[in-house]
Amino acid sequence: MMDFTFWDILRNLLIGLQWTLALSLVAFVGGGVIGLLVMTLRISDKAVPRGFARGYIELFQGTPLLMQLFLVFFGVALLGIDISPWVAAALALTLFTSAYLAEIWRGCVESIAHGQWEASASLALSRYEQLRHVIVPQALRIAVAPTVGFSVQVVKGTAVTSIIGFTELTKTGGMLANATFEPFTVYGLVALGYFILCYPLSLSARYLERRLHASA
Repeated sequence: MMDFTFWDILRNLLIGLQWTLALSLVAFVGGGVIGLLVMTLRISDKAVPRGFARGYIELFQGTPLLMQLFLVFFGVALLGIDISPWVAAALALTLFTSAYLAEIWRGCVESIAHGQWEASASLALSRYEQLRHVIVPQALRIAVAPTVGFSVQVVKGTAVTSIIGFTELTKTGGMLANATFEPFTVYGLVALGYFILCYPLSLSARYLERRLHASA
């Protein structure tokens, strides 16, 4: 059995923390791009795009992230495509994130007074121009705080990806706990790592909510 000093444990956990951060960023950016598209479909004035977007959101919000990971990781493999835990984790978490962000942003857009739509329509703006120039700039102020707040859930959601073998912070902690027989120390540091990532985001969300007067 290898002897691990406290600094060996810390160094390995920092590597796992880097992968957690990388996966969170990929999922949040990718989820934001897809979520914006889904949100646009969700508020469409046509029934078919609205129905598709609603079904997409309900599918990913109504099933556990763990099940989605399994379906992506093992489902793609059944098609004869070799997929790594990193790609499967990034894809599953991106789809999961996109559904929630689409619904958050839809609520922010629909919170804008209907008179704003009517006023912009009277200027002969297309629906896209209404969104771009009138509605979205107002909704953005409302959306910033809950979007930043949801990023905390994305970071914590990366812990589930350890189940398919992706070596992020939780998986690294599990391996170190088994190797060192010091689970309290290892998992204490794992918890501290998540706290270091999530607490500033929580503070930022509260600060932005006050700063932008989103609740007003």
